[in-house]
Amino acid sequence: MYIDGQWVQADGGRTFPVTNPATGEEIGRVPDGGTAEARAAIAAAEAAFAGWSRTTAYQRSAFLYRAWQIMLERKEDLARLMSTEQGKPLKAARNEVQYGADFLLWYAEEAKRVYGETIPAPRGDQRFVVLKQPVGVVAAVTPWNYPISMITRKVGPALAAGCTVVLKPAEATPLCAVEMFRVFEAAGLPKGVVNLVTALDPKPVGEEFVTNPVVRKITFTGSTPVGKMLASQAAANMKRVSLELGGHAPFLVFDDADAEHAAKGASLVKFLNTGQACISPNRFFVHRSQVERFTAVFAERVAKMKAGSGLDDSVTIGPLVNEAAVAKVEAQVQDAVAKGATAVAGGARLTEGALAQGHFFAPTLLAGVTPEMRIYREETFGPVAPVIVFDDEDEVLRMANDTSYGLAAYVYTRDIGRAWRCMEALRFGIVGINDINPTAAAAPFGGMKDSGLGREGGHEGIDEYLETKLAGFSV
Repeated sequence: MYIDGQWVQADGGRTFPVTNPATGEEIGRVPDGGTAEARAAIAAAEAAFAGWSRTTAYQRSAFLYRAWQIMLERKEDLARLMSTEQGKPLKAARNEVQYGADFLLWYAEEAKRVYGETIPAPRGDQRFVVLKQPVGVVAAVTPWNYPISMITRKVGPALAAGCTVVLKPAEATPLCAVEMFRVFEAAGLPKGVVNLVTALDPKPVGEEFVTNPVVRKITFTGSTPVGKMLASQAAANMKRVSLELGGHAPFLVFDDADAEHAAKGASLVKFLNTGQACISPNRFFVHRSQVERFTAVFAERVAKMKAGSGLDDSVTIGPLVNEAAVAKVEAQVQDAVAKGATAVAGGARLTEGALAQGHFFAPTLLAGVTPEMRIYREETFGPVAPVIVFDDEDEVLRMANDTSYGLAAYVYTRDIGRAWRCMEALRFGIVGINDINPTAAAAPFGGMKDSGLGREGGHEGIDEYLETKLAGFSV
């Protein structure tokens, strides 16, 4: 762990193993921290806050810019580690490292654009000035599915704002976090400004984050149930929170769309990271006139996909994170088939040869999916594409919005009026119009309803780490 500028072990030397989800092999061990280690890291962040918050925006920018440079220099090593530890194909891992580096560069620039304002006062002898100041010590919890970019998406704006950070990575992918903190160390960040606590059991660390009065902000990316629990506990202690949670994204293909183009886009975004992405489309609503062509092209593309270790350049589908993830996907598919759906492609675990030791499920296309099936309501977080037929615009918008989630949605149409109507009517924080990748460091990322609170990325991202202070002067 990295606490107060030092690499340290857990009390008593406790460690836990990290495994490759494609092979089941142990690839390393990391310290198994808990309450004491979290408390020490928070204390280090508190001690560093006074000095770090007084640095100029240009000084903080220079640190972030240097971290960006070092991250790009280490891009290939970081990508290979990610493929080994998390399982995604190497090409996708390289893309994630680049995406993660983009946040460091963006917030190196945004640090210099935290502006205050003056406000006209009602009295002649009065002046109002508004300042933006860092919120304080930030506790960050990052997920396993994007184990590098989710670190920079939180740490970048926090440091740019003048906050100090304690981060707990997912227990499945701590090695990526360790290497990212080596990047921060190499960038010369002062001791205590960034701190890393690894833990097999996240509960004690999380409890310290939400109860320790020094922590003023919680930022979490993960499941909706855990996010709600953290938010409720943080509220009891009046801490600010930003939450990036689950999704159940609809993908709408209208009668005027290019069905082949839509199917190609759908297959690319659905199986990105083996479907283990919160913005992954989970319900494919296809107009009745398009469903035959869409399904045929989609099935053709699925048939060409190869599962295996992400380090094999020919592989396009990696493993799921663990056995529980495979079991969840399998249960949803079996439920759908039992209730009348058809597995046009895939539909089962992959256990042949080298795949037997990993957590693999075949890329799957389900036709004839209806609202009675679990997969229609539940987030899958796996490589399954359920197709639902619709007949008119109002109907499909009702179906798309019929969920407690509200993160991402996708629309394929060549009608600009329809595109605009759908963009406004869909109750989701992100909408891609003929676009399967509506994200960037410069753009706000976040959802509505059970998909979370706040935004990451863009100029909105740094606002999450700033307090507004009003000064009134009598002159």
